[in-house]
Amino acid sequence: MKGYLWTGGTTAPGPETVVAAGQLAPWEALAIEAVGNVIEFWGFKRNQGRVWALLYLRGELLTAGEIERELDLSKGGVSMLLRDLERWGVVQRVRQPQDAVWRYSAETDLMRMVSRVTEEREASLVARVRADLAEARRLAQATGGVAVDRLQRLQKMALLAEHVEKALRLFIRTARLDVGGVLSAFRDETGALRKKSR
Repeated sequence: MKGYLWTGGTTAPGPETVVAAGQLAPWEALAIEAVGNVIEFWGFKRNQGRVWALLYLRGELLTAGEIERELDLSKGGVSMLLRDLERWGVVQRVRQPQDAVWRYSAETDLMRMVSRVTEEREASLVARVRADLAEARRLAQATGGVAVDRLQRLQKMALLAEHVEKALRLFIRTARLDVGGVLSAFRDETGALRKKSR
């Protein structure tokens, strides 16, 4: 399992502790790297987290070229990252009428984002596992001569996968309620910050 790359210490980091890419301020680089590390820990690509974090922190539309420069990534790399993030609904592609290029923005509803990615990745994986286990059981029975205790173990594996799928679907439906208080506090705070900045 990958570990979280800890960049901090017992004191607040100075400008020299973060290698700023492009035009990133040290605080921005540190926050973006932190999100990238967590995303990598969860089994995604680190740069997927970095791209989303940049868009989320900036709160404005950025072109692929701007993302490349800010995060010091290749054109092809950014293109693939944005394609994946769009598929999961984590970023949106926008073209304004007067604009010749696509621009990207981050999904700001954090719970909707987590639910969408969970449904896209984990839930579909478990559904495939269930289908494979059902097919394995069918093949074992068709082969004949497979010991009863082995068939029973195969059935237990299928039941476990079924319960995991149900638990994931329940999480996807109810997660908004479970953490609603935390997220509403976050939304209230960001709304207040927006009002102050006007």
